[in-house]
Amino acid sequence: MKRNDFNAYHIVTNKEMSLGQIINFDNNQKNNLYRFFFERERFNSKGEDFIQILYNHFTSEGLNLNKENAKVVVDYADQTTRAIREVITEMVRLQEYPDYPSRLSCLYAAKSYDEALKWKELFDSYNRKVMQIVKLRVVGNYFEGDGELLPKADGVPFSQKIEQAREYWRGNVKNELPELLINGEIEVVEIIHDYTIE
Repeated sequence: MKRNDFNAYHIVTNKEMSLGQIINFDNNQKNNLYRFFFERERFNSKGEDFIQILYNHFTSEGLNLNKENAKVVVDYADQTTRAIREVITEMVRLQEYPDYPSRLSCLYAAKSYDEALKWKELFDSYNRKVMQIVKLRVVGNYFEGDGELLPKADGVPFSQKIEQAREYWRGNVKNELPELLINGEIEVVEIIHDYTIE
């Protein structure tokens, strides 16, 4: 973690940013990653959640799910697996690297415009709409990680996920999927590309 005045680049995917906009990230402000994994609800049209669907549709022959219920089950399992990854990663950060920005209370950025373009390409491959690429002035802290080192969203034991999280917090070594976690006072100093007006 370092604290100073620096520039970074951000891929805007949720809500357009404006020139001169100031964002203050401290440990109490939650980001979209937090809201997506920890506040999102998953229900079918009858108001049944994951557990209710399993109990209501499990028979002696097995689980009998229609398309809607199967989607709720799969989406909930995916969201929960990724939330577990983030909880484990945050637990390791709090225990071993408490001065680093939290993945749940930061803005994700890139060190260079070229790295930002790589993230745009990745988002495009997942059909995640990119609205803008902006240049930021940051007075705050940052951590440079490698997203490829995050705990995997799989069924390995939590002890292995904890070791994967430790590897992530050791920093960007292989530079496979570099990500910059930033907090502090963040100002939009340039809108480099606005894809909403094309």
